[in-house]
Amino acid sequence: MKLRPYISLLRPQQYLKNGLIFFPAFFALRITEGPLLLHTSLAFLAFCLIASGVYIFNDWADREEDRRHPVKRLRPLAAGSLPAAHALALMALLWLVGLLLFALLSSHGLLLALAYIGLNLAYSLFLKKMAIIDLTIIALGFVLRIAVGAAIGQIPLSMWIILMTFLGALFLGLAKRRDDVLLASEGNQVRQAIQGYNLPFINGAMMVMASVLIVSYISYTISPEVIHRFGSQYLYLTVFFVLLGILRYMQITLVEQQSGHPTQVLLHDRFLQLTILGWLLTFVVLIY
Repeated sequence: MKLRPYISLLRPQQYLKNGLIFFPAFFALRITEGPLLLHTSLAFLAFCLIASGVYIFNDWADREEDRRHPVKRLRPLAAGSLPAAHALALMALLWLVGLLLFALLSSHGLLLALAYIGLNLAYSLFLKKMAIIDLTIIALGFVLRIAVGAAIGQIPLSMWIILMTFLGALFLGLAKRRDDVLLASEGNQVRQAIQGYNLPFINGAMMVMASVLIVSYISYTISPEVIHRFGSQYLYLTVFFVLLGILRYMQITLVEQQSGHPTQVLLHDRFLQLTILGWLLTFVVLIY
């Protein structure tokens, strides 16, 4: 049995998104607590299993449409490199193990994991065909990741982390849809929701999201409540890295036109990696 199609089906490169589960503990100044770090790491593992199951279901539901896509036609189910029955059995196993892990960790986390599965089933079956709604569902998936991390540590979620996670996910989602619009303009078959987008709309929406995200982050760093909680009035210094990161991603999207796979962009773009590392290290120095 060849393992490559199964590994490809799991999309392990997408696990990077699930790192958001650690954010609540990090910003609550509790990431160094051994038990919480262990439980959060287990929740990260469980969510990765559940997310892989979601990717399998999405690939199964889209297999006919993906065969007409210039890139997605290479996915295992679209390419016919493994039987659909095997993929669905693997999906069920991943969901079972992931949900059992959550049941052991947190009942609230378990409910959020079930909500994530339900939301993505609805997305794969019909919501992804609705322009704007499709992006909203994707963004809510990122917020659910944050909520899972909060549930594991019983950490109250601030409005700031919810707001900026949602806005950031919308920004990335718009960049990804822009790539689909470009493919459609070249005569390629893409998802139905693309009919509700065009380049002027997406370019304008990205500008709006970037602007609101930057203003929200600046407001966060100079908020008296946040300054008091972290005991530092210099959080505004991290704005420098946020601005650089957003500008670089817009350059990749609008100039290089290579924003179809956000995770791959992050894994391969050294500028973005250094920017995120700089932001993280500055934050750690200031609050820890």
